[in-house]
Amino acid sequence: MLYFSKVKTTLIWVICALGVVLSLPNFVKPDALPDWLNAPRVHLGLDLQGGAYLLLEVDGESVTKERLDGTVDGVRTALREAGIGYRNLAAGATDVSFTLIDRGRESAMRAALRPLLNGATPGLRDFDLEITPTDQVRLILSETAIRAAQTRAVEQSVEIVRRRIDETGINEPVVARQGQNRILVQLPGIDDPGRIKRLLGQTAKMSFHLLAEEPGPGVRLLPMADSAQAGPTMPVRTKVEVDGARLRDAAATMDSRAGEWVVTFAFDSVGAKRFADISTRNVGRPFAIVLDGKIISAPVIREPITGGQGQISGHFSAQSAHDLAVLLRAGALPTPLTVVEERTVGPDLGADAIRAGLIACAVGFVLVVGFMAVSYGLFGLFANIALLFNLALTLAALSLLQATLTLPGIAGILLTLGMSVDANILINERIREEVRRGASPAAAMEAGFRRAFATITDSNLTTLIKMLLLYAVGTGTVKGFAVTISLGIITSMFTATIVARWLMVAWFRAKRPKVLALSRLLRLVPDVTRIPFMKGRNVGLIVSLLLSLASVGLVYTPGLNYGVDFAGGTVVEIRTEGPADFPALRDSMAQLGLGQVTLQQFGAPTDLLIRFERQPGGDPAQQQAVSLIERKLAEDFPAATIRRVDSVGASVSAELFESGMLALGLAAIAMLIYITIRFEWQFGIGAVVTMILDVTKTVGFFALTGMQFNLTAIAAILTVMGYSINDKVVVYDRVRENLRRYRTMPLRELIDLSINETMSRTVGTSVALFLATLPLALFGGEAIRDFALVLLFGVVLATSSSIFIAAPILLFLGEHRLRRSPDSDSNEEKHLRRDEAS
Repeated sequence: MLYFSKVKTTLIWVICALGVVLSLPNFVKPDALPDWLNAPRVHLGLDLQGGAYLLLEVDGESVTKERLDGTVDGVRTALREAGIGYRNLAAGATDVSFTLIDRGRESAMRAALRPLLNGATPGLRDFDLEITPTDQVRLILSETAIRAAQTRAVEQSVEIVRRRIDETGINEPVVARQGQNRILVQLPGIDDPGRIKRLLGQTAKMSFHLLAEEPGPGVRLLPMADSAQAGPTMPVRTKVEVDGARLRDAAATMDSRAGEWVVTFAFDSVGAKRFADISTRNVGRPFAIVLDGKIISAPVIREPITGGQGQISGHFSAQSAHDLAVLLRAGALPTPLTVVEERTVGPDLGADAIRAGLIACAVGFVLVVGFMAVSYGLFGLFANIALLFNLALTLAALSLLQATLTLPGIAGILLTLGMSVDANILINERIREEVRRGASPAAAMEAGFRRAFATITDSNLTTLIKMLLLYAVGTGTVKGFAVTISLGIITSMFTATIVARWLMVAWFRAKRPKVLALSRLLRLVPDVTRIPFMKGRNVGLIVSLLLSLASVGLVYTPGLNYGVDFAGGTVVEIRTEGPADFPALRDSMAQLGLGQVTLQQFGAPTDLLIRFERQPGGDPAQQQAVSLIERKLAEDFPAATIRRVDSVGASVSAELFESGMLALGLAAIAMLIYITIRFEWQFGIGAVVTMILDVTKTVGFFALTGMQFNLTAIAAILTVMGYSINDKVVVYDRVRENLRRYRTMPLRELIDLSINETMSRTVGTSVALFLATLPLALFGGEAIRDFALVLLFGVVLATSSSIFIAAPILLFLGEHRLRRSPDSDSNEEKHLRRDEAS
């Protein structure tokens, strides 16, 4: 019924008002609003405000090795104290072994080693002890103990990384565990990501040792951190006199006497006592301060140091002294961390991205609103008002979730515009149909909303399923894109079917029109069409199959241009003062010996991309290459600005590729299941086969154009899949409806009828999506342009495949299955045949 109770009306407008109020803080500065209005707001992603994204990996093998090395010392001590003879004591990959000299001492040996076997958890053992017939004893570290040690190392590393970052004063950092052995770090707005990488990559294990007079047992040669201070190596006793874990505080200060920066430190009570004892007994001897296997200072003990305080000198700058103090205060990492993925964006590039995104959004909004206004007149105006509330509610939801808005997220908002009006187009076209059939204005409006609701629900749910899959297997900005689209679809269900309906009902009750006259200023398709699409079904299928086979061939030759996400390697975007000197840059980069170097202009003549292939030697070698590139650019091209660095190691690139392919596969399976449940299996197979053909052509489009195939490409393909299924659902829904309405009409005629009846909606929605996406290609900037071009291609592809591929497949599969025994013609069918005859 065309009626809303006062309670419903109040609830609708309270929700809309809340959406507007909660979205307002995103458009003004925090201090410009009263305190009660300072609600949560959307955070800008790194690609919009600049900053660094680092994915760190804990070295699990190092954790195990350290545990076994410590056990070797424990075994040596325990056997010596028990007077048990042994030889060949050593640590293996997962065990500690030695040869027992006297087998008769086996019981005593077991008793001596028993404390080492038991773990921290009662009832569990870290080591299993076994003795071979050759008297070799093995202490085998259990898988449970290995996993527990690695878990503790990751947890400690997360806390230490967080403390180190907090010490630098960075605002709103994100430090979180990701997966089994990785740590995600997001640092918005930083100017020097290299410094942060150095802080996080340094283990910072400090210890104090006595120097030896010459190499020998219990002595190791260690290099100097500053080679100018002394020779390349110095003999250091392996025994740790004082552990750096006993440090209580550290600070960078200026030594007024020497006129240089130093780092002062203070021990806790245990460390102070130990330091006092050592310094008292060793006056006149050099004392080495070792950090991560390098000597940073080796002063001579002039007098006993009993106050528990000291200082480290080492030709520090203010920055390096401060960084060392940060490391010492935060504590040592239990194991080294390796950067396996790095993405840094300069603040100027972020500002450019914001400007491009805002322009694209403004233009896209104007185009979509204008299209709806000229296509549907007053009802188009109601749809536009609902669209405004949809944007407000989407922003409000993102704000409440304190989500991060990225450049693909802005693209998602624009796409939401096009997808949101799809529901209004469906409703308005349904109302038009009812009016043509002679329904009264009230009946036409009621039937239009009621009959369109199921189609709207099905089409939106299919898109939501794919976005959930994209969120589940995606990463970084791709997740943001999926969240934005999902929230936009959910809010559009409310605004299109409730807010727009309330506006129409309010207008109807106020005006009581005798006739509904929807605008005819712009009619892309005539009201009634009778195009015999199924006559060309064989040609359509053959052409589609040939294009898909050609696309598969293009994947192999010339092949896909895999981006850094999937291929690994490093991409550096720079901006030069004048037009980029490609030969000079190529020669400079070639001197680094990092393999093949590819240079590519990226937009303006002053902007270019420098791409390096994945480095042999794993993730550590990849990070060393990044440092070399940055230093070389600073030396040879000091006026150039590094705007962006993307570096992905081999392990991450393989995982990203697998997750991307998994998303595509799961999406196809999910669509088959959903459509089969909601319709029949013939509909499900027809939709999924057509979607797969659309995907192959889209992948072929990537191969043909040479555009990078990366995570953003997967997001684009999933979006094309979403629209492809969305369009098929609309046509199939009309086929299902007509199957119930026209019991004896041949399936071929019925499918043609259904396509013609939904032609206005199909073309209208395609045009709206095209208009929403076009500004991304024109104004969205280089970073999002390829994404937009793929979507434009996908809109055209999905629209045509709904007619020429999905419908013929349904005809072939359902011609003798979707029809039961013929009944008498319904009144509507007889009426339709009379119309066609006339």
